Amino acid sequence: MARFCRTAPFARAGALALACSAVLLAACSSMGMGSSSGNMPPTVKVTNGALSDPQGLTLYVFDRDNVGAGVSACNGACAKNWPPLLAQPGTSPSGDFTIITREDGSKQWAYRGRPLYRFAKDASPGDRAGDNFNNVWHVATP
Repeated sequence: MARFCRTAPFARAGALALACSAVLLAACSSMGMGSSSGNMPPTVKVTNGALSDPQGLTLYVFDRDNVGAGVSACNGACAKNWPPLLAQPGTSPSGDFTIITREDGSKQWAYRGRPLYRFAKDASPGDRAGDNFNNVWHVATP
């Protein structure tokens, strides 16, 4: 009995620490910080302070897109160099992420009203060759 009385406070402290950790992890997850759930679609994550696709390729925004207009100004040849981040059928907007309809009828993710794109010359995760390209393309940040 004496042994139980000495270790019981430590057991309670450990259980309390475990419970607090679970609450914190759940809070981070619900804010989209710890996983792809929460306010971010499953196709977007944050990598080194920038939005990126599932492969870790940097996402960009285009100054010629009118914020909140629900359309993309980058079509045709532009979209070959700046492929849009397409939304798969059945996906739904979430938080700051919306879905716009492109000129060709495909669906594209937008963040805070700005369509999201990749850059064709970014070859590896973390590449940012398109940042400030022609002073109109910029890394998308959360």
